[in-house]
Amino acid sequence: MDERMTLLMEKARRLPLTPGVYIMKDKSGKIIYIGKAKALRNRVSQYFGSGEHHAEKVRQMVARVEDFEYILCSSEIEALMLECSLIKQHMPKYNILLKDAKGFHYIRVSNRPWRTVNAVKQIADDGAEYLGPYYSLYSVSRAVDAAKKAFNLPQCNKQGKDMNKRGVKPCLNYHIGQCSAPCCHGKISEADYEESVQGALDFLRKGSSAAIAALTKEMEQAADRLDFERAARLRDRIASMRAMSTKQKVVSKEVKEQDVIALASAPEKSCFQVFVFRDGSLCDTRRFVVDSIEDAPSARADFILQLYSGGSEIPPRISCDGEVADVELLSRILTEQRGKKCSILVPQRGEQHSLTELCRRNAAEYLAEILSRKGHETAGLDELARLLGMSNPPEFIEAYDISHTAGDETVAGMVVFKNGAPYKEGYRKFKIENYQNDDCASMAEVIERRLNEYEKHREDGDYFGRLPDLILLDGGKGQVAAVSPIIKKAGYDIALFGMVKDDKHRTRAITDEGGEIAIKATRSAYNLVYAIQEEVHRFAIGYHNRRRKKKMLGSSLTAIEGVGETRAKQLMAHFGTVTAISTAELEDLMRVKGMTEPVAKNVYNYFNKGD
Repeated sequence: MDERMTLLMEKARRLPLTPGVYIMKDKSGKIIYIGKAKALRNRVSQYFGSGEHHAEKVRQMVARVEDFEYILCSSEIEALMLECSLIKQHMPKYNILLKDAKGFHYIRVSNRPWRTVNAVKQIADDGAEYLGPYYSLYSVSRAVDAAKKAFNLPQCNKQGKDMNKRGVKPCLNYHIGQCSAPCCHGKISEADYEESVQGALDFLRKGSSAAIAALTKEMEQAADRLDFERAARLRDRIASMRAMSTKQKVVSKEVKEQDVIALASAPEKSCFQVFVFRDGSLCDTRRFVVDSIEDAPSARADFILQLYSGGSEIPPRISCDGEVADVELLSRILTEQRGKKCSILVPQRGEQHSLTELCRRNAAEYLAEILSRKGHETAGLDELARLLGMSNPPEFIEAYDISHTAGDETVAGMVVFKNGAPYKEGYRKFKIENYQNDDCASMAEVIERRLNEYEKHREDGDYFGRLPDLILLDGGKGQVAAVSPIIKKAGYDIALFGMVKDDKHRTRAITDEGGEIAIKATRSAYNLVYAIQEEVHRFAIGYHNRRRKKKMLGSSLTAIEGVGETRAKQLMAHFGTVTAISTAELEDLMRVKGMTEPVAKNVYNYFNKGD
């Protein structure tokens, strides 16, 4: 330990065992990390001890810490609130900083006459009216589409200058009752069209429930005045709005008002996805991309606190896709801020669980998009990490399979998957040296040799010079039990599991030394494990078959005096089959590259002993 770390550790050991906030600073005095602790001494000391179990991001942060300060707090709640406030104020480099994955969006209303309504990404200096800003393009676009359909506004790109022209024929939307065709002269008056536009704006400003209530009141007043034509138009408009509203309310039947939060992680980045439900319908979605995380429960807690301290509306219920640290404290803080109860839950089954899974799949898909990967690979890694209790999705997975024929020519194949896809630069083959008819002992030999190769190559850039995040063995508890002591003895912390097949030789489950973990219910994880198991089986059995073919060749040709492996290959390349070699004349054998007359005679005599 260098002098800097020694001094920091000594300072950390003098901290009190009370709640508080600690502030890490670099050489220039700039704040680079802010954290909270239930017991300051214990938490801060962890940074300056052994860094073997720290994530890469934490190691980088600790390497830059020159000094730290702390603030004592009277309770954990106070520490939590102070941490959030300081993070928003200083925006430290190594904290999770919420950056929305999209900018603001607006609803543009063009100038009279014949106003049009459209969703846009920015405000232009064109004199038009703009509603917003809104966080979500999804919710803005859907609301604008619903308003246009409910009030029969044009869904094309025509503007005011293109309206009310003679000789223009109405499009299909007019004929199916979804547009009033203001572009065609005489189809609708300017006054009636303006009334429709105003109704759409009321719909967008007030929401469907308030707009329907106002139109219902207006319809009743029109009926009282015996203006039945107007009452009928309003009745049809209300029916359209209710139909559009019903189409949106198809996601959550159990909880009318809630936010659903899910996390998807990759080694480089992580993504939080938020689904906002109001009146039982999905009304908004938001995404936040952050740096890779070390502790998912703590990251969810930090995210929730920052999200709702940043001005987002606090719902009565927040459903999360996994464990949340300090969940009781968070619930109390949000309840106090909201003025009414706010619950944070992790649903395990039913509709709510399905919603959190849907939210997580969306986060994984977006993360795959920005990392230029396939969505199913990112989702599979994320699901697999959850199933196996890993803090982060594995970047490198190594899989091993043993192949032999009744103990003959026993070999092993090693395949590597990087970020969920085959990484063929890392593939390796092993010839079993000591155990020819014992799969468990053979697997232990292979893993021991692989770890020895790591020690040899850790400095030279070869793939063997890095350790995997996860090892999967094609086999059950026996293989895992044989290999686990090898890894522990070497002092490495590598997740280890076996891949179990059913009686039809298809992937069924994952196992450790304790029991089996069912994976068929988690489709993305199952597909990933199945692909890995099939690939390592293909690779191992292919190597075994080549070894057997080589041995069969050796048992015939290399048994001849003067014929080694090289000459045997040259003979096979020249004649194609052993049968062709056996019937060849001496002169033909002499023509083979590298062949001498004495060896050619030995080959000829070997196959013509009875002549």
